[in-house]
Amino acid sequence: MVLLTMTPSIVAAVKHYQAVAGPEQTQKLQLGGEPQLNDPEPGKPISHAQLIDISDFLKARAAQHDDDSAEAASTPSALNHLLRGSRIYVPPPPPKPEPSNEYKQLMARLRKEEEARAYDRMLNPPQPTETFGQRFPASNAANLFAARPMDSYASNDEDDEVTYADINRQVALIINVLVSIIACSCAIWMAARYWSTPARLALSMTGSTVVAVAEVVIYMGYLRKIKEAKVEEKKKPEVKEVAETWVIEGGSEKKSIAIQNTAVASDEADTVRQRKGKQK
Repeated sequence: MVLLTMTPSIVAAVKHYQAVAGPEQTQKLQLGGEPQLNDPEPGKPISHAQLIDISDFLKARAAQHDDDSAEAASTPSALNHLLRGSRIYVPPPPPKPEPSNEYKQLMARLRKEEEARAYDRMLNPPQPTETFGQRFPASNAANLFAARPMDSYASNDEDDEVTYADINRQVALIINVLVSIIACSCAIWMAARYWSTPARLALSMTGSTVVAVAEVVIYMGYLRKIKEAKVEEKKKPEVKEVAETWVIEGGSEKKSIAIQNTAVASDEADTVRQRKGKQK
């Protein structure tokens, strides 16, 4: 059974059908679980079968009795006119059932328990989580001269800068080699313009190849010189001077820190230490 919504034209047709057919004929349309048509209003449900019966009845009566009254003339009887503007009827959702007394009592008890727990947390707040430093206070002395996170960040930035500089240098080198090869081949091609095309092409390719090999040899020599310079630099002894000394005197009640500034001469062996390797 398909239920449709009543439109003003359907309401007018139902009222005209009730006035003409009588209550007995109207009652037959409401049998078998069909919607009630006692008080037709726009938006109320009506079945498709009821609408077909009403349309057939009104068309048959108009053909038999030739009813020329104003009400009959203004009331549509064709099914396509009655269905115009109508939609599938969607019944409203059922009302929410009233909660039972047991449910209300349970919710009231749970609210009271939650309020009691919140009040208890407010009066007795939980202890804050103990950190490692609070649990082992003596461990702070071991980290007194430890590297700070900012030092690692600074070293990372330096490494990034060195990497970017190396990449830029290599890209510039590749561009320079390509420009040299192209410029040399173009120059040889223009210089040998009176030669035949195969000879010009062979001469240009030979010249560009020679330039490329020369560029590679020069660059490899440059890298070799840099490597040798690094090796020589590492062989040189590194000299460090003690600028200031921190003296921490141990004591259970009092600790004093003294700073001793020492002016170290280059010929004093007790304050100068040497080690091999490049200073970073």
